[in-house]
Amino acid sequence: MRPQDSATATATIAVTATEGSTPTTSAGPASGAETPAPPTRGTLLALLGVVSFSLTFPSTVWGLESFGPWSLVAVRSTLAALIAGAFLLAGRVPLPERRHWAGLAVVAGGVVIGFPLLTTLALQTSTTSHAAVVVGLLPLTTATLAAIRTGRRPSRTFWCAAVAGAVVVLGFTLQQSGGAVSTSDVYLFGALLVCAAGYTEGGRLASLMPGWQVIGWALVFCLPLMAVASAVTLSIEPVHLTAHGVIGLVWVAAGSTFFGLYVWYRGMAEIGIPKASQLQLSQPLLTLIWSVFLLGESLPLAAPLAAVGVLVCIAVTQRAKS
Repeated sequence: MRPQDSATATATIAVTATEGSTPTTSAGPASGAETPAPPTRGTLLALLGVVSFSLTFPSTVWGLESFGPWSLVAVRSTLAALIAGAFLLAGRVPLPERRHWAGLAVVAGGVVIGFPLLTTLALQTSTTSHAAVVVGLLPLTTATLAAIRTGRRPSRTFWCAAVAGAVVVLGFTLQQSGGAVSTSDVYLFGALLVCAAGYTEGGRLASLMPGWQVIGWALVFCLPLMAVASAVTLSIEPVHLTAHGVIGLVWVAAGSTFFGLYVWYRGMAEIGIPKASQLQLSQPLLTLIWSVFLLGESLPLAAPLAAVGVLVCIAVTQRAKS
């Protein structure tokens, strides 16, 4: 058995989130808990989540063709919550236990509201490629918060490779921006922090309940607020429906927000938060590719070099003892 992520929920339940195994508790197994799965499956699920996330920024840019930034975030969250609610009702899934509500609130605040809002505001003035490489720092941020939250300490090799990957991404970002930090960068760095918190808490909860229920309940908890926000923002911001705008909205709601987070949390539960987070180092590079094919942006000349450096770091972190 490989090293474990652990977190104590209450005095009556001690949870051990083992990489590639089902967690056990003194109160009995969680309803609908994931069954044991080989690490390869967890890696594939996490990678599928990364591919889904890599389309988020291009889809957001498309969505901004039809909606304002505030209405786009509110409507995408509302639609995603309705999808999640339909799945929860169909599965007759009971309300999560009270001890999980605080964690779900962190997921909702970071992943459902904070990250989409801050990145959408940033994309009003930033290119997709620039935003993608800044958000490339998310894996290191997530691994750091996970270590603090769970008390787990990955190996020195793991940290060296993770830091090296972050340095590659940061160097690429600064080279592209001329070393200046803009308002959009401030939004993006804020998005990193809130999203990393949401990923960390969501990964912990995904060891106690299926990943789709984690993001599902986080979305549903936000539904009343987002429904009101949708009505208000749509009445204030102009709406000009286009094919790109509608496709972008549908993807960020159904693809990135629901499906992507479902497979992502499930993958994290199986291979552990630190290793799953390092797979996300490839996300900026995938987004760069989408930005060229879908948005017609010019691919930075430094991108191939950054790609090689990032992929090497991913290989090292996946092999490192954690």
